[in-house]
Amino acid sequence: MNPVAGQTPPIAANGAIEALQPGEYLWSPDIAPAGPVTIIISLSIQRAFVYRNGVPIGVSTISSGKPGHETPTGVFTILQKHITHKSNRYSNAPMPFMERLTWDGIAMHAGRLPGYPASHGCIRLPYAFAVLVYGATKLGLTVVVTDDPLIPEIAPAPEMFEPPATGIREQDQSYQWRPDKSPTGPLSIIVSGRDKRMVVIRNGIEIGSTQVRIDGAVAETSAFHLRDVDNKGYHWLRLPLPGQAGPGQVGSSATELTPAERARIHMPEPFRLLVAASLEPGTTLLVTRESLRSGGSGKRLTVIDAEQRTVLQSTDK
Repeated sequence: MNPVAGQTPPIAANGAIEALQPGEYLWSPDIAPAGPVTIIISLSIQRAFVYRNGVPIGVSTISSGKPGHETPTGVFTILQKHITHKSNRYSNAPMPFMERLTWDGIAMHAGRLPGYPASHGCIRLPYAFAVLVYGATKLGLTVVVTDDPLIPEIAPAPEMFEPPATGIREQDQSYQWRPDKSPTGPLSIIVSGRDKRMVVIRNGIEIGSTQVRIDGAVAETSAFHLRDVDNKGYHWLRLPLPGQAGPGQVGSSATELTPAERARIHMPEPFRLLVAASLEPGTTLLVTRESLRSGGSGKRLTVIDAEQRTVLQSTDK
């Protein structure tokens, strides 16, 4: 099922993704020839999904961390890229087309795919797919790693960055905003339903955070991609995984959020203005029900590992 010259694999075909065998992949870059790239890794179904400009252009089988060396879930940025690389921790094991996600050893790279999790925490890709992804990515790109096989239709809306209705005031006006820590590069925004907290990351470094108020519950992890900003506002696209009904199926165009899904997250107005001024196409938003703090009863969730430190990490069990 690997593509050959002149062919466009049917990513949208029913059962095409599920039918992939270990080492196989689908790649259709002409569906979205240009635009920012986001990658979602689903550990539960052992698949990697590559989106460009909010449209899925590639799907691949993977092999993630084996028991005792599980791949951490969360939001990461690509910190380093090497075509030829060897592991510093595991007997100089080759890691071709390596794209580093953490400084303590987690990366995407070409490797053996036996059909089940077998790595020491890295995300192994088919060699040819690793080459293609390496050529499509750049430093600072967002990679979301999740245990959820699906991203649900209903989620808090990225329209939170639109101006609030007249008369709305937030009680808690405290926030942190330090863009000087990382002045340029793509943004990643993480919202925790359990903590009622938002964190803004640039190039793997936290540059802002605030408490938020969320209308309704956060049921599952959801990801969104900012396609465009114009005089009508912010055009956020839902990044789907297989299993969704209707137009959200992988291979079809990602759908924008509906008006009914908007304005569910509220934050201090000064913070909203600062974030809104920093948004640009390619920004990724992750909304998760998990905590970004240690303690509690949730899953382990790492949010951006950079500069040999973890900015936020939950070790909930």
